[in-house]
Amino acid sequence: MTKRRDDEPAGEVASPACAMHEADDAYMGYAAKDELITFLNELLEAERAGAQVTLESAEQAAGSGTVAALLRAIQRDEARWCAMLLTHVKALGGAPSPKLGAFYDKAMAIADLGERIALLNRGQGWVVRKLREMLPRLRDNRLHADLAEMLRSHEANIALAAELASRARY
Repeated sequence: MTKRRDDEPAGEVASPACAMHEADDAYMGYAAKDELITFLNELLEAERAGAQVTLESAEQAAGSGTVAALLRAIQRDEARWCAMLLTHVKALGGAPSPKLGAFYDKAMAIADLGERIALLNRGQGWVVRKLREMLPRLRDNRLHADLAEMLRSHEANIALAAELASRARY
């Protein structure tokens, strides 16, 4: 190790650590604003499709109290997440997507309610995977907290639907 002499000038620092909070999110390894808006809109379309599928499926399952109740509970969650996602897209300065995700047509093409619920669970699993990928890349604490809660909710709904599917007849 070499020692700096007292009469040598100290080296210049290219960017002081105290200015790191001013660095662009992407530079810091976080998701950039445009990427977040795209991601949130993708989730919004999927949640909107899920809300519509569960609403119509609950109506179809009206004679089966437990199944209909679970579908209505999931539908309320999906609607809640749509509202949360809309809020965050707008807060980021983006335009919320008005689209209904392609999942809706795919799910509603399945006539058998049990098979449709199985597909719904796979769709919930897709959301879980997307959230797990994005959460470590979020800088905004409020968005992180909201998406972490959405993740927990989807995981709980998957477990409830899987448990119901293992013992229910549609």
